[in-house]
Amino acid sequence: MPTSLKRLLIALSLLYAGPLAQPGQAAGEPYPFSPRSLEQAALVRSPVNEPSVPDFYRSFGLELGHPQPSVEHQGPEDSSEARPSAGPPEPTLDPAPGAASASVAVSPYVVHDRPEVRYFVDRFQTGYRRAVVERWLSRSGRYLGMIREVFAQRGLPEELVFTAMIESGFDPVAVSRAGAKGLWQFMAPTARRYGLRVDRWIDERLDPEKSTWAAASYLTDLFTMFGSWYLAQAAYNAGEMRVARAVQSMRTSDFWQLSRTRLLAEETKSFVAATQAAALIGREPDRYGFSFTPEDPLRYEVIHVPPSTTLKRLAGMSGIATANLHRLNPELRLAQTPPGKPYALKVPVGGAAAVRAAFQKAAAETLMAATKRGRGRDAATTSQARPPARGVHVVKAQETVGAIAKRYGVSAAEIVRWNLLSAAGRIFPGDRLRVARVAPAEKEEGQGGFR
Repeated sequence: MPTSLKRLLIALSLLYAGPLAQPGQAAGEPYPFSPRSLEQAALVRSPVNEPSVPDFYRSFGLELGHPQPSVEHQGPEDSSEARPSAGPPEPTLDPAPGAASASVAVSPYVVHDRPEVRYFVDRFQTGYRRAVVERWLSRSGRYLGMIREVFAQRGLPEELVFTAMIESGFDPVAVSRAGAKGLWQFMAPTARRYGLRVDRWIDERLDPEKSTWAAASYLTDLFTMFGSWYLAQAAYNAGEMRVARAVQSMRTSDFWQLSRTRLLAEETKSFVAATQAAALIGREPDRYGFSFTPEDPLRYEVIHVPPSTTLKRLAGMSGIATANLHRLNPELRLAQTPPGKPYALKVPVGGAAAVRAAFQKAAAETLMAATKRGRGRDAATTSQARPPARGVHVVKAQETVGAIAKRYGVSAAEIVRWNLLSAAGRIFPGDRLRVARVAPAEKEEGQGGFR
């Protein structure tokens, strides 16, 4: 057995107890080939003349509920012979997720002129499918620049960016029947393993840039494991263990040779061919007769906002349309930033200044209101503590002689004596009581005249 194959089998045996799950599924589970399901009515807005996504994929002989997409780059892998062990780097043992080198030495992306690839190139150009693919290509304008930059930083072949075309049709909020989400159709466990936050507040699978970094890490790890972009792509779709078993059974790492067996699902075989077709079309759309206008690249500014800020409140404060905030921050599951700490929110270009000004104004208004409340309390306290003119107090409901005496710093006996009250000291609302000592000249003035 070749040394490279032995190493691969050892690495995968170590992973067997807990194999990595491809984006979009746990290893070995079926995963929808579709980028999204029409049941997700809130996310899908297809033109009247655009076929449903399930029907679109059935037209290729595929069904929903299959393994997931990715695009592949391939080194100089012979389509008819097993790749020699001296080819791409041999797999290492049990690589940590995302821990692969930031710059992976790989061969140029090669798409072989094969019937399987030509089939999908032809199908993508035929009938209503052309309009669907043109819609995908148009939407790609928003994200291709960002994806290319991320993949370039990770040392991945540029053609791999068209993985997202088959994964989701470049729709960052695509949702599959199995619950995979985003441009790269991650399932939650795999997303978390590659650093994406998925909880009740945040689902970063829907963040185009963060999910792209995660996808780049995952594809890098798969290439490190299998030493072949075709096999890495198949594993991205079907799960590492299924591909490893196929490699072990056939004693070959040639994907096309494996594709002639029943060891790989038809959906996985078609997926690899379809993503190669997407790469061909994406590189030269004019050559294949596609006409479309790319959407403008997604641009935004980032500003930190307080915890638990709702997008609706922020829109009202800043004048930014709520729909724009939702569109730029689809990862906010409850349309508000999570509690605990400030959140880096994406806003339209020029919106950061408006948000900053809105929060500064709100803070100033809050401070002013607090100051007014404080002044009001101080004034009330001062007026209550100051004895009325001539040392007279008008009794209010439920007041007692003792409470009044304490308020004015005299004794209850003095108030009783000064006001000629009965021994019981009974007083009634509206009574006017003398509450201050009088000078000798005033000693007898007004005594008994307060009832």
